[in-house]
Amino acid sequence: MATVGSAGRDRTAPGTKTALQKAATLFGVVFLLVGILGFIPGITTNYDQLQFAGSGSEAQLLGLFQVSILHNVVHLLYGVAGLAMARTHEAAFNYMLWGGLIYLILFIYGLVIPHDSVANFVPLDTADNWLHLALTVAMVGLALGLKGSDRDYAAAANRRP
Repeated sequence: MATVGSAGRDRTAPGTKTALQKAATLFGVVFLLVGILGFIPGITTNYDQLQFAGSGSEAQLLGLFQVSILHNVVHLLYGVAGLAMARTHEAAFNYMLWGGLIYLILFIYGLVIPHDSVANFVPLDTADNWLHLALTVAMVGLALGLKGSDRDYAAAANRRP
């Protein structure tokens, strides 16, 4: 059951999570997995060309998404943030909403910079751009779509004797 702490923040009883917290947990796990897979030769093609950052990194996760050490570390950090923020409903909402909006910025950035320029420091390619758009839609959509239903759930749980 969800309860509201003295600071007004939502908390859930041990073993229960709102749908939004479960979504944040799932995204956190997936981002951690993607970050780890980016460091595994074979799953990441051209692994010998993996660079710290920049468009010169020709390594590709699953042979499709251009990655670098920096790119993989960002995925790992996103994963850790997702797991940490999934602890409360409000933090899970912020993770999903703001994380999704950051991916929107990355999508737009990936569209406007030349992929072979020094400005492409992450690096990003066309597949990354489309994935970032999909992540934006999924994360923001889940944040907004689940926030209200989870608030109703939390309010109902607080009214139980």
